[in-house]
Amino acid sequence: MSYHIYSFEKLEVYQLTRKFKIDIKLMSQLFPKEERFYLVSQINRASASISANLAEGPGRSSNFDQAHFTNMSYLTALETIDHLNTALNMKNIKEEKYTELRIKLDAILNKLNSLYKYQINNKETLKKRV
Repeated sequence: MSYHIYSFEKLEVYQLTRKFKIDIKLMSQLFPKEERFYLVSQINRASASISANLAEGPGRSSNFDQAHFTNMSYLTALETIDHLNTALNMKNIKEEKYTELRIKLDAILNKLNSLYKYQINNKETLKKRV
């Protein structure tokens, strides 16, 4: 028995966000235990929301709502930057790891921005759900 592959699963940006979410999860496991309920929780939630919003968007009926969820992915990616900044400032991660994650996140943000612009400017193509 096989299963259906949804259109969002084929997006390169969605695949990158899933990998990024795992990178964050693995990195945050090294944080001090006292950060478990604050920073670890916040950074994992934010990074998971990037891909989750991309998955939810195509399920919406209007073109505007679909683009809105891409924008929500973008916003939670920006939130993740803030949590990474906090982790760096608190010395929970090293500068090298921070730079690596920021470069990945910058690539994701650029792709999310391009997807959003495409969705807004090509409304007629969004009427079909796949």
